[in-house]
Amino acid sequence: MKIKNILITGILLCCSVFCISAEVTMEEAKQILQLAENNTAYTGTDFKADYSIVTDTPGAGKSVTTAVMYRRDSKGMFLIRILSPEADKGKGYVQFDSTIWYFDPKDKQFTYSSSKSKFNNTNINNSDLVPQIYVKNYKIDAFKEVALGKFNCIYYELSATSKNVDYPILKLWVSKDDGLIRKKEDYSLSKQLLRTTAIPSYQKISGKNIPVGMLLVDNLRGTKIDGKVLYEKTQVSITNVSFQAQPNTIYSKQYLETMSDQ
Repeated sequence: MKIKNILITGILLCCSVFCISAEVTMEEAKQILQLAENNTAYTGTDFKADYSIVTDTPGAGKSVTTAVMYRRDSKGMFLIRILSPEADKGKGYVQFDSTIWYFDPKDKQFTYSSSKSKFNNTNINNSDLVPQIYVKNYKIDAFKEVALGKFNCIYYELSATSKNVDYPILKLWVSKDDGLIRKKEDYSLSKQLLRTTAIPSYQKISGKNIPVGMLLVDNLRGTKIDGKVLYEKTQVSITNVSFQAQPNTIYSKQYLETMSDQ
């Protein structure tokens, strides 16, 4: 009996050592966070895709926006041209020289926008559609290994070290094996939950990981219906992805103006 107890104790100790040695270190957590950031950027190539953005406002129904997006992440440039609805057709955004411009074809005018601005009156920020910057702009306050559905993730609590961020506090769930962001929560400085983003699946094209879609929940825009609070949701679907080189002229004000009538 004594030998049996010793064996059991030894097995438990071995298991404990294994669990401890398997714990994620701060250095590993930083590496995975850097990988998550890297996975949001498509450097060394242009990116083009069609976007479908469906906003579901409780009590008011759904609105659908379609757009085509071009990105040249190595230069910090992008262009988004709205295709529908008809009332918004021809509107768009273009970024170059670290400045975002919004174009309205009705008056043929460009107005200054920012990464924090909402995209075409949805709950998507302009910054949601471009590479994310975590390592430079945030510090890791806490991290641990957790399960998120079927994913084995590293859970992060991040606080901003820069003023050039949309949200001062983030919580991230990053799948450990591939460094892909699966869930994100955005908080105010007072730690109020503002927005939740889920990215359950990715498509691999030309060796790069692109979200199949994103679900964003605006935790500030809620409506009580039948005694239950329902929040505004936006579903983003990304299709027809291409990494073919695009003409330099696309990333310009002139291109938006030229294409606004087509």
